[in-house]
Amino acid sequence: MEKYTQKMKPELKYIELKSGFGDNGPAWIGMAEFSKSGRTVYFNGKALKNSNAQGIAGNFYDLENGDEYWISGVKKNGTDRHWAGGGKIMIDRKVVDLYLSQVDFDKLDKNRFEIVDIKPTDKQKFAELENEKIN
Repeated sequence: MEKYTQKMKPELKYIELKSGFGDNGPAWIGMAEFSKSGRTVYFNGKALKNSNAQGIAGNFYDLENGDEYWISGVKKNGTDRHWAGGGKIMIDRKVVDLYLSQVDFDKLDKNRFEIVDIKPTDKQKFAELENEKIN
């Protein structure tokens, strides 16, 4: 029970949009923040809620529009995308060094990665949205 009451630290995550794209959706690597329960992930201006394996292709869904996302830790060998997927992975400029310290290579392949600025998420906005649904 203790883990739910303490604030969870942000973690480096691989996040891929599945809805409408299958295994070729836009994908990001960046720091994800968590709700106190750990069931909501805040990333790039979005609140992504754990779907309890109810999703078709994703394990989280967008609280605002229902889009499905796949969220996982980053893989040491850099093969975060599904084997059948493709496309560049956008990586937050602020986490490049951290990412490289966790993988088996020492520089980003420009054919596989694009360095971007990932925007922060207004967690209060989503807390109000969720409370609105309950009332």
